[in-house]
Amino acid sequence: MDINAWMNTDMTDIARKLESSFREYHISPEEGLNVSGRNGVYELLEDILAILFPGAFSREMIHEEDLNFYIHDMLRHIARKMVGQIRTVIKYHCPKHPKDCCDCDCNKRAEELSVEIIESLPDIRTRLLEDADAAFQGDPACHSMEEAILSYPGLEAIAVYRIAHRYYELEIPLIPRIMTERAHTRTGIDIHPGASIGRRFFIDHGTGVVIGETCRIGQNVKIYQGVTLGALSPFDKSGRPRKGEKRHPDIEDDVIIYANSTVLGGKTVVGKGAIIGGNTWITHSVPPHAIISSMSSQPGDIQVKHKKSST
Repeated sequence: MDINAWMNTDMTDIARKLESSFREYHISPEEGLNVSGRNGVYELLEDILAILFPGAFSREMIHEEDLNFYIHDMLRHIARKMVGQIRTVIKYHCPKHPKDCCDCDCNKRAEELSVEIIESLPDIRTRLLEDADAAFQGDPACHSMEEAILSYPGLEAIAVYRIAHRYYELEIPLIPRIMTERAHTRTGIDIHPGASIGRRFFIDHGTGVVIGETCRIGQNVKIYQGVTLGALSPFDKSGRPRKGEKRHPDIEDDVIIYANSTVLGGKTVVGKGAIIGGNTWITHSVPPHAIISSMSSQPGDIQVKHKKSST
């Protein structure tokens, strides 16, 4: 085949078909919601992580005497970039888009939301330091908090989640999901930004962990690789997924869930202090302080014990 001849004949038809498809559905490049827009979110996320942990997530070494200047300079940079991105997604989803959006409050709202996110950064850092300490205290192989911050994929995934969750709380569309899916790609840990996760959360090893949108996790919870906190795939009468309802489990304080266990369902509650053994399939609530373990390789064939009282 002569590639030059093909480009002058058949390729024209391919281009026409693609262009026709774009008319049916297309992410407008004018709005920045394409690959360049997605990469912009990635860059902003890296900047936020860098200001939360200078020297760990930053691209350069930050000396202590330069820290004050670095923080102020980065905050200004983050604020400008954040306002532009939030304004873009708000306008894209605005009911008046695209003709009349210039007359509504999208620009003002983007600035207000950006201020709220930036004002929450000190609290996010405090929570992440607690998460790092939970890793240090909870893993005998972790020799310092610095080791957890610099090398643990679980902490990176949690850090991105805590940033994205603030966006989600403020009902900013699209951006929080781009952020957490970026962490999913980098770490193998999939945390939906809508999940509610308490303090001192530790994911050990991490690969294959999935935490769904309506999952609620208490404080001092520890989970291992391959754990799924998922849904039972609720469908309506027409076979379409039901949205906007509680689909994922609640995990109360002080729970440990070992590797490759699956906990499903919006009505499922794992009680305070329970321990879920590895390779266990859970679709019903677990009492507080229970110990759940698999008796065989068959899903659902489990054994329930209770911790002995310390009194």
